[in-house]
Amino acid sequence: MSKDIERKIAVIFVTDVVAFSKMMEKNEDETLRSFRSCRDILDNLFKEHGGRIFNTAGDSVLAEFQSAVSAVICAKEFQKLVRERNANVSEDAAMEFRIGLNMGDVIVEGENLYGEGVNVAARLEALSQPGGVCLSKSILDFVNKKTELVFNNLGEQKVKNTTVHAYDLADPELEKRSLESAETEKTEEASKPPAIAVLPFKNMSGDEEQEYFADGITEDIITNLSLWKTFPVISRNSSFTYKGKDVNLKSISEELGVRYVVEGSVRKGGNKVRITAQLIDATEDHHLWSNKWDRSLDDIFEVQDEVSSAIAAVVSPAVKEQEGKRVVKKQTKNINAWDEYLRALSCYNNRESNDVIREHCYKSIELDPKISDTYVLLCYSGYGEIFNHEKQDKRSENEAIYHQNAQRAYDLDPDNPDAIIVLSRSYNLKKEYDKRLSLMEKAVKINPNHAAANYDYGLALTNIKDFEKAKEHALKALELTPSGPDRERYLQGGLWLIHIGLKDFDEAIKSMEYMLEKNPGFTGAYGFMASLHALKGNIDIAKGHLAKYQELRPKVKTLKDYEKVAPTIVKEIIMDGLEKAGMPKE
Repeated sequence: MSKDIERKIAVIFVTDVVAFSKMMEKNEDETLRSFRSCRDILDNLFKEHGGRIFNTAGDSVLAEFQSAVSAVICAKEFQKLVRERNANVSEDAAMEFRIGLNMGDVIVEGENLYGEGVNVAARLEALSQPGGVCLSKSILDFVNKKTELVFNNLGEQKVKNTTVHAYDLADPELEKRSLESAETEKTEEASKPPAIAVLPFKNMSGDEEQEYFADGITEDIITNLSLWKTFPVISRNSSFTYKGKDVNLKSISEELGVRYVVEGSVRKGGNKVRITAQLIDATEDHHLWSNKWDRSLDDIFEVQDEVSSAIAAVVSPAVKEQEGKRVVKKQTKNINAWDEYLRALSCYNNRESNDVIREHCYKSIELDPKISDTYVLLCYSGYGEIFNHEKQDKRSENEAIYHQNAQRAYDLDPDNPDAIIVLSRSYNLKKEYDKRLSLMEKAVKINPNHAAANYDYGLALTNIKDFEKAKEHALKALELTPSGPDRERYLQGGLWLIHIGLKDFDEAIKSMEYMLEKNPGFTGAYGFMASLHALKGNIDIAKGHLAKYQELRPKVKTLKDYEKVAPTIVKEIIMDGLEKAGMPKE
């Protein structure tokens, strides 16, 4: 409860070593000796100026000060003394630090501090020059009045989704920087195509059982809109987090990062359906367009296409010229088959059992065996069963069913991005990575704003170790999925692998910590944490994680044992770290 949370205002000092991982790879012993020498300098300065270390992670040090002036003077002295030390040691022993300073609200938990105040300091540290000190306006406002130090105004800076007014502590040894401000970034953002979110259409049928039908209409409109390619469409799972909630549209715009919001309703009765839809510029709370359709169910797909075409024309007038180029989703003429598919889709999205999902899917197939999405849904719902450790006796059978459904989905509609995704996963299971990659390239080409396609393309790229491009597409998937269960899946599914492949061990550790927080039963994370901390030179922490891992996985005693369970793509990196952490070879 909030009353149990202790808060206070604190001055936060964050520092770490520039290019520490590369230095460790080049000369581990020399790097550790140098780091300890620099830590001695820092520890003595903390004693002198009233700094208290509250957290460390490898080469990172986080400290708290009571005085903003003391923190800035300490930071300035530290950079000066490190520079003097570097002038008297070999090139391999030289070391540079970045420092970030912020004053803000923090949460106190025992000896540790958390919260926005700490996060902003960490962002400023990342923004700092090597050998420099970067601080927030909250620090400057105090220090400027009480010292004669000079500061360079960097303006509003956006670092990792946080905007902060930043200043460099002027230093004659460092070049005066002129960075693009967040205002420039805003101008660039304004030149990008505006994003759009389709909120769940309201079920006005007077029958709660028809909820699945209204949801299905919404999903089809999202799909149709995304096929225009000219503007990003927020994924279904993010939009549906607002289902049944009375939320201010401007808040939705800010939370999802969109300019336009579509709202609507569905009323179904007998063979008739009424659909209303309206397009709103949520940033201005201004209605741009609305319409109403009264049709028979036989015309439902035509109506959905009319809705998405009308919305697209308002959002991006250029789409009129692209009418002939748009990929059009193949639809069924059997409304009952489509209705069963929508019921299955509703069960899937509501996390109901696979048996119930399959029951509706097979009913749909019985009525019309040519709906690609039905086979896609069978693949999505059955994919997890292949890896379920409790169903390994049926793995071969489940894989065979998956391969069959994936191929059928693709054969029926080879331009359906979801059908392409499930077939590419089929090839991944078969270890035919070239075919997987080729298919995912096709999926992203068909729909560059398809979140799942970008995510799976990123994973496919890891097979050829193109981690930079993989990260680009994984982040695009997250951008298109600002909230909801799919975002959790993307955060936990492959980003850690990409970070390890890039040897960005700090981000990989953050991913692992997040995954353990969400899934404490993920025992493999402790092995990864042991390796990653060892690679960062934090051997004591690494040994602790390794002991925990071997306690939970007693059959993995040696590197030879671990090789059998190691993720192939980053196996060499992980095993190198585990050896440094103390896991014996045999």
